[in-house]
Amino acid sequence: MKVIKAVSPETLRLVERSSIPLQAGEVRISVMVAGVNYLDIQERTGAYPRAFPYVPGGEGSGTITELAPDVSGLQLGQRVCWQGVPASYAEEVVAPAWKVIPVPDEVSHEIAAVILLQGLTAQYLTTASYAVRRGDLVVIHAGAGGVGLLLTQLAKSLGAVVITTVSTPEKAALSLAAGADKAVAYESFAELAAGRAAVVYDSVGQSTFEDSLRSLAPRGTLVLYGQSSGPVPSFDLARLGPAGSLTITRPTLRHFVSTPHDLHTRADALFTHLFAGTLQPRIGGVYPLADAAAAHQALQSRQTTGKLLLRP
Repeated sequence: MKVIKAVSPETLRLVERSSIPLQAGEVRISVMVAGVNYLDIQERTGAYPRAFPYVPGGEGSGTITELAPDVSGLQLGQRVCWQGVPASYAEEVVAPAWKVIPVPDEVSHEIAAVILLQGLTAQYLTTASYAVRRGDLVVIHAGAGGVGLLLTQLAKSLGAVVITTVSTPEKAALSLAAGADKAVAYESFAELAAGRAAVVYDSVGQSTFEDSLRSLAPRGTLVLYGQSSGPVPSFDLARLGPAGSLTITRPTLRHFVSTPHDLHTRADALFTHLFAGTLQPRIGGVYPLADAAAAHQALQSRQTTGKLLLRP
């Protein structure tokens, strides 16, 4: 089968690789689309080190083609999606059965691949990292990105007032269409929030960290869930008291979907939002698997909106 292999931080290559034998508790899936995430770029470039060479990717959707003898509750030909499964930039993946989510008939492979990882992220951020309440002022960075658009929609469904940050007028229009009350430049959000935000959802990190803190109301929460601009420098926690008894958390999705119950409960909530129209995922582009490097380049250069996908 064909896979994309990261040979070095600068190089993604389409290569042939033998199929991996199934182990107990696993299923083989023919990949229809694989999702592209900023984490893939961070692993390739060394922010999160990996041993080279390796096959990137961790999510997608497809059809089950083989099941280990001990797997129950799934069947051949079933449409499924997944996240947290390594080497998903490929024509097929082998996944633990408990990490596989059945895709409802009404949902396309593309939408399933868009909604799972980024939707799960938005879901746990708004319910577990900080439980958004009606009337909260919420700041969301990268408001036109895949997670940012979904975060905005969920926060608005919970009754929040939402300010997003964006880098272009076109992205501002997309963010406002997703429900944001204000979409502003990164240089403007702290002045607009003016120490009134209940929570700031910050996926940018280094360049927004200080202004994110300044945006918070007393007892506010900074949810730092990414670092697209680089890691936040060492920080003296004693600053949080005088600043208003603030809270900082650095969550990661895997700790919120680490059991079958947590994963499937959160996935069920996502599809409920999808069918209710609360979530309207945006596909930012679909690239051939062989053009994974172009997808990375587009995402890394902040040219994109919504979710990028690869099609084998």
